[in-house]
Amino acid sequence: MKTNKLIPSINFHLWEPCNMRCKFCFATFQDVKQTILPKGHLPEQDALKVVEQIAAAGFEKITFAGGEPLLCKWLPNLIKSAKQLGMTTMIVTNGSQLTDAFLQENTSYLDWIAVSIDSLEHESNIKIGRAITGKRPLSKAYYYDVVDRIKQHGYGLKINTVVNNVNYRESLIEFIEYAKPKRWKVLQVLPIVGQNDTTIDDFKISEEEYNYFLNTHKAVKTIVPESNDEIKGSYVMVDPAGRFFDNTQGKHNYSKPILEVGVEDAYKTMNYMHAKFINRGGVYNWGNNSNL
Repeated sequence: MKTNKLIPSINFHLWEPCNMRCKFCFATFQDVKQTILPKGHLPEQDALKVVEQIAAAGFEKITFAGGEPLLCKWLPNLIKSAKQLGMTTMIVTNGSQLTDAFLQENTSYLDWIAVSIDSLEHESNIKIGRAITGKRPLSKAYYYDVVDRIKQHGYGLKINTVVNNVNYRESLIEFIEYAKPKRWKVLQVLPIVGQNDTTIDDFKISEEEYNYFLNTHKAVKTIVPESNDEIKGSYVMVDPAGRFFDNTQGKHNYSKPILEVGVEDAYKTMNYMHAKFINRGGVYNWGNNSNL
């Protein structure tokens, strides 16, 4: 792509379906499913074409997200394609579907695994909806085990935590010090119209409450805080229908489909802020987990 301001990292939310029911989720894509994409995802071949065009445009790192991307049976094919086209690869998962078979079979093509962990407390995860069908949270022991298995297979470990009204007083220090993720991203819960506005009021927090969590975890060296302001406009994102979208106005603004107009023309219509991406620490040594 002919621009000096291309953000080199991209998140492909390839899959709307999810087996959890997080009530603050800012990527539910019910609007996409109800209007243009009844199944909540592109066919495999179209998704592969989107990955190919993203690579050709010059993006250096791709993160496969959802929904829950591990529910997509052809996710390994997308990861392999992205890696062979020269990109650093990552998935963001709730961890529930992270099998030993998947971990074993993708070591050559997947560089990073980011696990979304908001709390280790059963009741908190029930309140949040961070649970299978909203009813069965993963256990504390499971989270300890899953980070062990990720690291045993040589993947770069990242942990994402959304700080909200339920968990901002909790401490994750002991767990994070055990897991030793290369990055621990701590995001302030983000209201997005059309995605979580019917449930978000119970989870919103003030800057003071968000800072309370940051201050109680300031000893963690790998913490990467992202407030609402830092999140908005600093991520390049593609929706399950293969369209760029941004969130600068507190809602999703979609481009035309990449497969119809191409990456460059679709990207031009987005309000992405390169400086914000840089300032929030979006560039880091992400290539150091390459297994090829």
